[in-house]
Amino acid sequence: MKDRYILAIETSCDETSVAVLKNDDELLSNIIASQIVSHKRFGGVVPEVASRHHVEQITLCIDEALAEADVEVDQLDAVAVTYGPGLVGALLVGVAAAKAFAWANSLPLIPVNHMAGHLWAARLVDELEFPLLALLVSGGHTELVYVEEPGSYKIVGETRDDAVGEAYDKVGRVMGLTYPSGREIDQLAHIGKDIYNFPRAMIKENNLEFSFSGLKSAFINLKHNADQKGETLSNEDLSASFQAAVLDILLAKTKKALAQYPVKNLVVAGGVAANQGLRERLAEEITDTKVIIPPLRLCGDNAGMIAAASVCEYEKENFAPLNLNAIPSLSFEVSSD
Repeated sequence: MKDRYILAIETSCDETSVAVLKNDDELLSNIIASQIVSHKRFGGVVPEVASRHHVEQITLCIDEALAEADVEVDQLDAVAVTYGPGLVGALLVGVAAAKAFAWANSLPLIPVNHMAGHLWAARLVDELEFPLLALLVSGGHTELVYVEEPGSYKIVGETRDDAVGEAYDKVGRVMGLTYPSGREIDQLAHIGKDIYNFPRAMIKENNLEFSFSGLKSAFINLKHNADQKGETLSNEDLSASFQAAVLDILLAKTKKALAQYPVKNLVVAGGVAANQGLRERLAEEITDTKVIIPPLRLCGDNAGMIAAASVCEYEKENFAPLNLNAIPSLSFEVSSD
């Protein structure tokens, strides 16, 4: 059987990434040009700055990905690209580049949902068995997704307000931590103690919905009140208390989903899947379902995951026309169950 090579492009936020995948799971290259340094001084991603960086980096990343993979353009079978969700300007750079590359080289174009990419990152480290449940946790999303078969995604639970990664960044800013602050909060949480009784919103409700806005507000109010009184609170204890509340919510809802949807695998993916505290709690508390978490290098935004997600679309011949547009609010189907 002839080997299949797919070039994938990811530009949904502030990483310009291009990868080359051989067959189903052999990642030959995964180039990532990060913009963290540029956005750090703003305390978050500035869309216009991100888009300009993508324009500067995209062709360089394509060339580097092909060179590292030792693959020629005429060996490629398709081009895959993230077309949503994400920042519209950033997405458009990747979509335009993918369409131009596909047209110039007479290659089919595969549209990929960014969140499907996070889910399929797990395929690069382990075989996935279906049906499966995915807990997708990132800066912009917190959702439980039921996947009956490859390419079939249904949201069975999601956040009603802040995403968990967004909450981490907002409380990190209040503590004076450097953006992105999730990793630092995780590290501080392992040092401090859970001494503040932060709310666990909706944890006892019989649904699969999340809410982190109240937790975020309670944290900010506690910190601001202490500052106004001239009191100094320990960032270690604040982090430990905040993270304990977050993980209690995530684990409670995930367990309810597993009870409601019997599956063979639980995939935990997205930027927040790099959180060591979350990984530890999953290992301790979910022992009757196989849990698959991508390695740290594949948790953040990267084109390798987009390539992995494109395989089932390629096999179904789900190709896009050259008028493909970015859809910044793209979402999976929401289950009506």
